[in-house]
Amino acid sequence: MDTQREMLIEQRVANDAKSPLVAYLLAILLWGFGAHRMYLGRWVSGLLMLGLWGLGWLTAPILIGWPLIGLVCLWALIDLFLIPGMIQEDKDAMRRSLGSRW
Repeated sequence: MDTQREMLIEQRVANDAKSPLVAYLLAILLWGFGAHRMYLGRWVSGLLMLGLWGLGWLTAPILIGWPLIGLVCLWALIDLFLIPGMIQEDKDAMRRSLGSRW
């Protein structure tokens, strides 16, 4: 690959990459809703997180939902450490896609 092409790919990746700041703000402010996962393109796990969160709060008054709420809180806490890796995976996939196109 020539240098010009590599620079164009890196510029495109930098422009199109998801923002870590937005991902962290979504994760911290919307905690159990899974919005940060959906923003990062992980729709299935984001919707699963949202479903567990909602089910947990719906069943919390009868004490069944608290383990679900705890699970989602733990999941969201772990995601705070996983966000940089998720963004890097997206950038790598974008590089592979653009590299094969050009």
